[in-house]
Amino acid sequence: MLEPAYQVDVVIVGAGIAGLSAAHRLTSAGVTTAVLEAAPCAGGRMSTEKVDGFRLDRIGQLLSTSYPELRLTPGLGALALRRFAPGVLLHRDGRTHRAGAPAVTGSARGALHVVRALASAPRGPAAPPGRTGAPVGGAVDQARLGTALGRIATTPVERLLSRPELPAAQALAARGVPARTVEGFLRPLLAALLCDPELSTSSRCADLALHAFASGRLCVPEGGAEALPELLARTLPPGTVRTGVRVTSVSTTSVTTAEHGEVRCRAVLVATDARAAAELLPGLRVPDFHPVTVLHHTTDDPAPAFAAGASLLLDADRGGPVAHTAVLSNVDPGRAPAGRVLISSTVLGAPPDGVDTAVRIHLSRLYGTSTRRWETLAVHHTPEAVPAMRPPHDLRRPVRLLAGLYVCGDHRDTSTVQGALHSAHRAAAAVLADLGATGSMHRSDPAPTLPSAA
Repeated sequence: MLEPAYQVDVVIVGAGIAGLSAAHRLTSAGVTTAVLEAAPCAGGRMSTEKVDGFRLDRIGQLLSTSYPELRLTPGLGALALRRFAPGVLLHRDGRTHRAGAPAVTGSARGALHVVRALASAPRGPAAPPGRTGAPVGGAVDQARLGTALGRIATTPVERLLSRPELPAAQALAARGVPARTVEGFLRPLLAALLCDPELSTSSRCADLALHAFASGRLCVPEGGAEALPELLARTLPPGTVRTGVRVTSVSTTSVTTAEHGEVRCRAVLVATDARAAAELLPGLRVPDFHPVTVLHHTTDDPAPAFAAGASLLLDADRGGPVAHTAVLSNVDPGRAPAGRVLISSTVLGAPPDGVDTAVRIHLSRLYGTSTRRWETLAVHHTPEAVPAMRPPHDLRRPVRLLAGLYVCGDHRDTSTVQGALHSAHRAAAAVLADLGATGSMHRSDPAPTLPSAA
């Protein structure tokens, strides 16, 4: 049971990556912190299922090595990232082509705007109307795209955020980006990065996604998505994180739990997903969400591994339900037992009926091999996987609701791992500023007697 006389400085509700990273910043400042999580384990949506030696992510959002918060967040110094091959593989007209490996270049223009240079590039050999031999055109087109991405990498973020805001698809058209570049490269890439196949996302958020892609490498945490929150939880002071504790109400000076009554404190930070946060904080906006379905298959056939290597494979034809797929055992060998190939594929939006059959048919075309003997390991459907970022989108939603009451999560920033960590950074800074804390306010108090971990 909780000791009713004990007062912890800050109670954090939710042990996803936002709550855990905020806890690191607070404890690093000497502020006593308790993280209460209703689920049996920490991690939130960054979870990984273990099946017969395979490690299968439930959502599998892509990370970038250029995310600043991966370097700035205390506790993540030992995080191992497994990188995809540079650029991406694009499948179009029965063939695959590599594109998007950035070139080193000088000054920058706006992220989507700079691709306008492709409009004057000569076309490749004759092809059906609207088509070219490669998804983004011939050799000159691809060279210019590489140069454009290099320029994007050096564009200051402040300049990207000062551009007019439209839905990303409209912004591409308004900026004069040629249709072959949009359909052959930008749409499938941005759909994968934003989990938004219709590109209804704010153009500013799309600009940021391209900036991250161009200035770093796509990657995943070694051992599965859960490795990131597990590392954060493991490197907090013992007893900080308590699972199986359901918070039913919050105020500026306490939280009430279903199992252990009231916990008194000096500040409360709600770090749950958007819907759970709104239940605790009436009036908080709940965004729309992008549903995501991830299917994991395995085979002992080496053909897919040879076909894709360690690349992210995108379907520029939009010829089936799969938006992107990868042989994840090539990217991170620890995700599959020896001698087995792990193929993880993502369906964006509402999945079709008979999703596994439809995905297998699509994957057979993308990888150029039969999938009939592939084994399905898991199908993970998450209806509220990623908060939508339609314009107008405030990339810096307030994290301070009242003195003593705060909120963070990817719904307060961008719907990415970077956004979740950055919102936690902002929230922790606000808590510390309001408390005026340079250390614990309870130096003479005993250690908190919190519920046992479930």
